[in-house]
Amino acid sequence: MEKNFLIGKFWNTDHVLKAAKTLKEKGVLIYDVFSPFPIHGIEPFLNIKRSRLAIAAFFLGLLGATVAVTCMSLIYGAIWPMNIGGKPALAFPDFVPITFEMTVFFACHGMVLTFFMVGNYWPGKKARLFDDRQTDDVFIIAIDEEKLENESAVKAVLSESGAYEIGYQTL
Repeated sequence: MEKNFLIGKFWNTDHVLKAAKTLKEKGVLIYDVFSPFPIHGIEPFLNIKRSRLAIAAFFLGLLGATVAVTCMSLIYGAIWPMNIGGKPALAFPDFVPITFEMTVFFACHGMVLTFFMVGNYWPGKKARLFDDRQTDDVFIIAIDEEKLENESAVKAVLSESGAYEIGYQTL
C-alpha cells in the first residue's frame, strides 16, 4: 500500500497557499498539505469532500435511543413491572431523560470510535510522516506520483512558490 509522492517543503504558509493556488489553476491534483497548524484558506485547493461523520452520529444516536427505550420497556413492562403510587408501569415521560442521555452517549462515543476506525488509528500505531519537522515548523505539499502529468511544470511551480526542498518520497 506504499505510494510515491512528489513533495515540496516550505517554511511559510503564504508560500504554501501561493503554490496550492497555482497548482489548482494548472489542474494539478494535490494529494494533501501537511502542516503543524491549520492553514486558513487552503480548503478550496485540496478537493476535500464533506465528512459523513454527522450521518454516522445520527444513526448512532438513533441506536442509543432505541437501546434505551427497548431496555426500559422490557425491564419495567415485562420483566419487572412495579406499581409505585398508582403510576403505570410504562410511563413514557419518565423515559425521556434516560433516552436523551443514551442518545448522546452512543452518538459521542460512537463518533470517536468511528473516527478512529475510518482514520485507521489505534494505540501504539507509529505515525507515517514525510518529515519529522512537519509537526513542528515545516509545511509540505504532497502530489501523488500516479496522478502527476507534467513533472517539470509542477517542480517549477513549487520552486517559484518558495519550496526549499523538492523531491520524491514513499509513504
